[in-house]
Amino acid sequence: MILNEHSPEGKHKKHAQLARPSTGNFGRNEWAIVGAPCTVIKLLADDIITVLSATYNCAYADTTHNDDVVQMPGRLASRAILDYTNQVNYQQFNFQNPLMPYQLKQQFANADLVLVNGNHQQANAQVVIIDINKKASLQKRVEQLTNVKLFLLADNSDDLFDFIKEAISNWQQIPIYKLSDREKIIAFFETNLQQAQPVLNGLVLAGGQSLRMGFDKGNVNWHGKPQRYHMADMLKPYCNEVFISCRPGQQTEIDDQYLSLQDTFTGLGPFGAILSAFRERPDSAWLVIACDLPLMDEGTLRNLVAWRNSSSVATAYHSPVTDFPEPLIAIWEPKSYPVLLSFLAQGYSCPRKVLINTDITLLNAPEPEALTNVNTPEELERIKRVIHQKTATN
Repeated sequence: MILNEHSPEGKHKKHAQLARPSTGNFGRNEWAIVGAPCTVIKLLADDIITVLSATYNCAYADTTHNDDVVQMPGRLASRAILDYTNQVNYQQFNFQNPLMPYQLKQQFANADLVLVNGNHQQANAQVVIIDINKKASLQKRVEQLTNVKLFLLADNSDDLFDFIKEAISNWQQIPIYKLSDREKIIAFFETNLQQAQPVLNGLVLAGGQSLRMGFDKGNVNWHGKPQRYHMADMLKPYCNEVFISCRPGQQTEIDDQYLSLQDTFTGLGPFGAILSAFRERPDSAWLVIACDLPLMDEGTLRNLVAWRNSSSVATAYHSPVTDFPEPLIAIWEPKSYPVLLSFLAQGYSCPRKVLINTDITLLNAPEPEALTNVNTPEELERIKRVIHQKTATN
């Protein structure tokens, strides 16, 4: 949506009004650990990451302590702007120029949890270690404590500093653990990550022109109502909100009882519909489903949602027909938004190609037949017979 040329205040507006993802300096769930020597912070981060990495993608941000001027690594010394090395067990990138904030967020986009050495970097939320030896250092950073979620008492401390109590009005409502109590600390982060799982919305893809079919597939009455409404009703038990995706000018055809979402990335088919949904709600996950799946059943949807992995870019079914992931009955997580845009920037608009080339959770459908789509009149007649047979049997 484009803003009016002049705002109510009479100021000229020239930029599109976009919903921005809720990211901090590095990612959605970032925590600066502050108030202790760097070695203590690193060891705590290692312990948390070691346990949580079995379920979540974890990342760490820090600043080197090299005080001496050292020669740049690799080809950077020869003025290369980028030096990439495949270290077999890991990949290493060295950059000549400083990374801008936007570039940093791209690097951390796949992380579910980012732990930050708060002695050098800042983050949206903070974990404050109370250590007598770092009292003066912490007091200098007290203005950075804008969203403290946890206090940790080092072995040499048994209470919060007075300046902390003065600076943080709600300090009594914030949990206080011993720094040595790793189990409680890890459980704290695990609970927060569970609570931070993105809300799931539904998107029924009904904006295609149905050229092969010859008429609108979304209007075919398979189950007592137009298929686009049948699919929307099927998604409702599993989603916070359900939208029917439509092409520009098609919204007037959608029943007012159903929410609709117009494509703003036009000419890209389903790829553009998914991007349009993320443009509207970038912090939501989207259960995307094509309207031309007349054999879709509740069991297949329920299984997809039950095995949803929000740490992956997407959760999708393996298609026995194509032998590839099926992108049009899948849950796309918010972290897929920048991935989709990056593929588009490289000239690709195939959502299946995105799934093939990214970190996804791939499932086998309990009823593979439910993934059958209908694109031609011949396929329509065949599926009519299948549905009639099932109805007669039941």
